[in-house]
Amino acid sequence: MAGTKETPRQKMIGMMYLVLTALLALQVTSAILEKFVLINNSLEQSTGAVSKVNQSTFDNIRATVEKSGNRATDLAIVKQADDVRKLTTEIVGEMDKLKDQIVETGGGRDESGNIKNLSEEESVAQVMIGTNRKGAAFKLKDQLNGYIENISKYSTTKYAPMALDGKDDPIANRSPDQRRKDFAELNFAQTPIPAALAVLSQKQADVRRIEGEVLDFLASKVGAQDVKFDKILAMLSMDSKVVVAGTKFKGQMFLAASSSGIQPRMSLNGGPVRMQDGQGIIEFTAQGGAYDKNGLSKRTLTGSIAYQTPAGLKTVPLTAEYFVAKPSYEIESGSFPPLYLGCANKLSVQSPQLGALWNPSFSADGASVIQSGEKGKITIVPSAARVTLNVSNGGSLLGKNDFRVNRVPRPTLEFYVGGTKAGDPRGVPAGQARSVRVTAVADESFRNYSPDDANFRVTGITVILARGTRKVGQVNLGPGGGSIGSLAAEIQPGDRLSIQADGVQRRNFRGDISDVPMGNPQQTVPLY
Repeated sequence: MAGTKETPRQKMIGMMYLVLTALLALQVTSAILEKFVLINNSLEQSTGAVSKVNQSTFDNIRATVEKSGNRATDLAIVKQADDVRKLTTEIVGEMDKLKDQIVETGGGRDESGNIKNLSEEESVAQVMIGTNRKGAAFKLKDQLNGYIENISKYSTTKYAPMALDGKDDPIANRSPDQRRKDFAELNFAQTPIPAALAVLSQKQADVRRIEGEVLDFLASKVGAQDVKFDKILAMLSMDSKVVVAGTKFKGQMFLAASSSGIQPRMSLNGGPVRMQDGQGIIEFTAQGGAYDKNGLSKRTLTGSIAYQTPAGLKTVPLTAEYFVAKPSYEIESGSFPPLYLGCANKLSVQSPQLGALWNPSFSADGASVIQSGEKGKITIVPSAARVTLNVSNGGSLLGKNDFRVNRVPRPTLEFYVGGTKAGDPRGVPAGQARSVRVTAVADESFRNYSPDDANFRVTGITVILARGTRKVGQVNLGPGGGSIGSLAAEIQPGDRLSIQADGVQRRNFRGDISDVPMGNPQQTVPLY
């Protein structure tokens, strides 16, 4: 608009536009200032209403204490509530004086009570920031934060400081310009009167709010030692949680009440009881012994509950009886008794009586115990002639069980010539005598009991071809047997084969191999 190419008419139009824009800006600014006046008035009304509520809370505290007989502990709370009111009234009054001073310094009010100079900023800075930074805002900062420090002593809530510099303010510290300002500049520099009043009113509202919260806390402490049953529970006491089909279920249904205003002290059998939500939590391991003919042991619980009443500490004793049942278990085994020496003897030890509480542990004398990962299922590997199995549950020994230990039964040797099992008195045709095989067959009952331990083999075989009293030839075969082709050409009807097992071995469930004492069993097979 100020360019050299503009005509005088264009310059005149541009100047009129600037004037219009300025007038619009002044109109908007005036509207905003009016809004600050409304905000300030609303905050002052809210603060006054909260002050009345807080006074009512204080009056209720004092009345409740009088009804309770003015006990010393309750009177101390009244004194604290009165201190809270005085602290709050003092700081609120200081801010009221500052608001009046700001208005008067800025030109005062008209006959209708309205602020004359809404846009006045210099007077705000003069009062709150001052020359050489000695204005009222610096003292106000210390007063507000001192109030918070003092008021926090009467509550379990620790309130944050109210007067913050820009770097500490959660909103102002986001702006590089605002972050560098202190409390006085942040709230009162270049601030018109209505905005400054709104800032002070907002601080007064916060002060009254905190006062109300602290008074509510103190009110909750009045009569805390009185027994007031405010928790009502429906309870069902059962004679037993386990009922056999066909029998009667018996129990009692009733209301139980507790108080959130007291913290009772409970003890049981001479020891303290852990408290949770006003209730004592009882948990211990039942100790058995001295069982009667029904497998039950009678026990008695003695305890007490102590709580504070207006008349002093009151203790209520209690006695209750219960019975400890002797736990039982069953040992399941395909061959119980006995066990087999050095073998995997699998047992299942279960207790239907304990049910979900069944979590057994085992140890053994004369054997090692291998856990399976399933409750009660174990493998016992005996190393002695007798084994004692110790059964425990939850660290308590339930019983000991003795087992006999048998040696592994020797296998039966079966001799085969040319695929024909030896045993026929006539023998085997000479033309079929081309191979010899000897197998070690485990005892059937032992094989069914522990198949992983019933693995036998013949380690070597000696085969002799005889004719009359003369030895015609000999072949030594490896494990299990094989071809005797080197003797086949010499075989004639009427000859005989003498077959001897040189040794027998067994492989157990771990894969360990051991020799089986069999002697040198042999079989004579006639050839025809």
